[in-house]
Amino acid sequence: MELIMLSHNCSVCSGVNRRNLIRLAGISVFASTVFNHSQAAAISSPKRREDESYMRLALEEAKKGDFPFGAVIVRNGKVVAAGHNTGIKSNDPTAHGEIVAIHDFLSRNASSELKGATIYTTGEPCPMCMGAIIWCGFGRMVYGASIKQLSTRIGQIMITSSSIADAAQENKIEITGGVLGSEALDLFK
Repeated sequence: MELIMLSHNCSVCSGVNRRNLIRLAGISVFASTVFNHSQAAAISSPKRREDESYMRLALEEAKKGDFPFGAVIVRNGKVVAAGHNTGIKSNDPTAHGEIVAIHDFLSRNASSELKGATIYTTGEPCPMCMGAIIWCGFGRMVYGASIKQLSTRIGQIMITSSSIADAAQENKIEITGGVLGSEALDLFK
């Protein structure tokens, strides 16, 4: 990478110096390495026969929430935990449906038992929740409404779950989207 320094004196560039340009160049090289999609960890997964029935349980869970986000965790064909958004009731902005479901599971089980499990969530997870899903070692994540769809009804951080998973190259996860997505979106009236 070659850096070209121009010699001029304008108010826009007055704070730019060689050291800052080198820092920026380093960040861009780092970012291009981190987000190299040839080593992607997100694996697009087709919808399975059982997905709609588990998503219906997540939709029911969502109806209990401060915001209509719900999640269920399935392990070996059994629902082992559920959660819904309790951010307002608990005065905890991190109490999203996925996080609450994970905490519900962990209150009774070892964290290692989440490895390979599937989490069903009514909305595509935000970056915080997707990070937690990846760190917990879930093998699969299934969502209803996408971030793009949700952004038409409620504020969103416009980073997809696949983008987060692709940045976590050591932890592979299957992602299936759009399962009962219109029903999930209808909860936001």
